[in-house]
Order: sequence, then C-alpha cells, then structure tokens
Amino acid sequence: MFGPGKLGLGELLLIFTIALVIFGPSKLPELGRSMGEAINQFKNASKEITDEINKPLDDKDKKDA
Repeated sequence: MFGPGKLGLGELLLIFTIALVIFGPSKLPELGRSMGEAINQFKNASKEITDEINKPLDDKDKKDA
C-alpha cells in the first residue's frame, strides 16, 4: 500500500477524504495554499543553505585555476 516514495490514487483519495472530514470543504483551499507556501519556503531555505555550503568550495576552485 504505502511504498517508499509512492502514493497511488487510493492513498491520495484516502488522505483527501480524511482532510475533508477534519477541516471541512471551506477550509481546504486555505489549507492547500498555506501548505504550498510552506513547501516553497522550505525549498528556498534549503537552496540558500546549499548555496552557502558550496560557496567556499567554488571560491577555492577559482583560486586553484
């Protein structure tokens, strides 16, 4: 049913149904929007951290060339 990294149609419908029961139909668009914003902020923060980690390596490579 729940494999690593695999969500099928049945699992998605189950999650949507549970969310619909818990939050109600009027809150779902707001919930989806806020979850999308949170995912975008997480991606941006992780990209910034990765860039900061790779920055000293890039500077070192330029000096060696």
